[in-house]
Amino acid sequence: MSANEQPTRPMAKGPLIAATLGAAAVAALIVLGAILPAEFNRDPLGLGKLSGLSRLWAPDEKKVDVKGGSATLAHEYAAPFRTDTIEIPLGGFLDGADKSELEYKVRMKKDATLIYSWEVVGAADARDFHFDQHGHTTPAPGQPMTVATYKQAFGLKQQGALTAPFDGIQGWQFSNSSENRVVVRLKLAGFYDLIPSGQPGNESGVVANVPAKDARPGLDLAP
Repeated sequence: MSANEQPTRPMAKGPLIAATLGAAAVAALIVLGAILPAEFNRDPLGLGKLSGLSRLWAPDEKKVDVKGGSATLAHEYAAPFRTDTIEIPLGGFLDGADKSELEYKVRMKKDATLIYSWEVVGAADARDFHFDQHGHTTPAPGQPMTVATYKQAFGLKQQGALTAPFDGIQGWQFSNSSENRVVVRLKLAGFYDLIPSGQPGNESGVVANVPAKDARPGLDLAP
């Protein structure tokens, strides 16, 4: 040791403990207030939100133009949301076409949405039941009609959603070609209006939200 060097004295135990605890507290504050919010989206102290560090973990955003393109993705409707269950009894083919098939539709505005689900109760073979899902406008006499066909097929059930391409009526033509009498149990939800009995789309006078035995007043399916 040279003459100019002074001997180093070790830090006293008390200050050493205090310094160590202080360093640990600072390290914990950095982890909890900076690293966790920025890297793991966890902000136990709320400092990440205040400082903006909690945004660092998020992926880059790519915005979608919901009003551009061929269709608007978000809609609001003046009509209230509604749900209905319609149980439609159909005779077998031996009962005649007026009893074994019918058309049932609802009235919808352009861009309104209908969620639907139906199944045939009492039929065993999908080849014995045909449906034609379509819609059309209801123009004044002498005016052209706009028609849209969505699906024509044999089957015992269907479920999905429909957005109306125009003001008009939308629904199905159901045809039972089996020997069994069946019930079509149709569930609807969305933005639409039921069509009164006898009007286009409900010429058979089907009544909604009643048991199948009451859904077609005047229908005689007695043995």
